[in-house]
Amino acid sequence: MEVLSVIAQLIVAVSVLFVWVFRFENIVKEFKQYELSDVTRMIVGATKIASATLLIVGVWYPSLVLIPALVMAFLMLSAQYFHFKVNNPWLKRLPSLIFMLLSLFIAAITLNLIA
Repeated sequence: MEVLSVIAQLIVAVSVLFVWVFRFENIVKEFKQYELSDVTRMIVGATKIASATLLIVGVWYPSLVLIPALVMAFLMLSAQYFHFKVNNPWLKRLPSLIFMLLSLFIAAITLNLIA
C-alpha cells in the first residue's frame, strides 16, 4: 500500500503544481467566478504549492505527509463547495473530487487505517 500512497502523492503534487504554475490564468478566472479576492487566491495557491512540495518531499520523509495530505483534502473539499455554489458542470468538478479522494487515501495510509 505504501507504493500506492507514493504514486498518489506524486499524482496529486505534480497535478497541483502544474495547474497553479502553468495554468494560472484559469485559476484567476475561476476565483473571479467564485467572487473570491486576489488575496484569498494567493493564500490558497501558496498553501497548495507548499502542500504539494511537502507531498513530494514526503516520498523520502514519510513523517511529513499527513498534514499536507489533510490540508490538500480540505482545499479540494472547499473547491467542491465553490464548484457547486456556481453550478459548474460535473466535468469541472471532477479533478478536485479525485484529488480530494486521493489526498484522503494518502492520509488513511499514513495513519495505518488501510493495510
